[in-house]
Amino acid sequence: MSRRGAAAATLALFGAGGPAPVAVQRIAGVDEAGRGPLAGPVAVAAVVFNPARPRINGLDDSKQLTAARRDQLYDRIIDRALAFNVVLVDAPTVDRLNIYQATLQGMREVVAAVAHVADLARIDGNVVPKGLVLPGEALIGGDAIDRAIMAASILAKVSRDRYMQQVHAQYPHFGFDQHKGYGTPAHLAALREHGPCVEHRRSFAPVRECLAVPVAVPVEMALAL
Repeated sequence: MSRRGAAAATLALFGAGGPAPVAVQRIAGVDEAGRGPLAGPVAVAAVVFNPARPRINGLDDSKQLTAARRDQLYDRIIDRALAFNVVLVDAPTVDRLNIYQATLQGMREVVAAVAHVADLARIDGNVVPKGLVLPGEALIGGDAIDRAIMAASILAKVSRDRYMQQVHAQYPHFGFDQHKGYGTPAHLAALREHGPCVEHRRSFAPVRECLAVPVAVPVEMALAL
C-alpha cells in the first residue's frame, strides 16, 4: 500500500466501531521539522485554515516540495491562515528534555497559540502530546493527506531552514547553509575538525564524541580578537 493509501486508511479508522464523529469545523494541523539533525532547533508549527475560504493549491508534505516551492507556499499559508504559530525549540532544550520530549513540548506550545480559533488539534504521527489545551488526535502520514498538517510541515521546514541560514553566517566552516545541521559526511568532517558549536545537540552521539575538540569561535568574535 502506498504512503498516501496507508494514511487514508488510518484516517478512515477514526470513526470505526464507535459513535458518529462530531463535526469539526476548524482543525489545527500540527507538524515538526528537524528531529534528526545534529545541530539547530526542532521546529514545530500549527496552522488553522478557515473552512469557508478557498483552498491553497499545491500543498503537500514539505519533503516532497522544492525549497523554492516551499517558500512560495509559506507566504500563501501565512496570508490565508486563520491562525498559525511556529516554535523553534533550541538545542540546549533538546539536550535537557531529549528530542522526543522537546518536540512534544513544542506541539503543546503551538497548539496553545492557535487554540482560540480551533476546535481540534490534529497531530502528524501516532502520538497525541499530553497536556494539549484542545482535544487532539494523531494521524499517521497526516502530512500526506491533511491540508492543515501539510501547511504546518511547510511552515516548520521553511522556518527552520531560514534559521540555519542565519547560523551559517556565524559558523560558516560547518556548512549549515547546505546540510541544515543534518549528519552529512561534510558536516561530520567539520565537526571532527572544529568541535561542536553552541548550536550542536550534545546529547546526540556524533556530537558527544567530538566534545574533546575545542569549540569553534564565531567569525565576528574572531575578528574582534
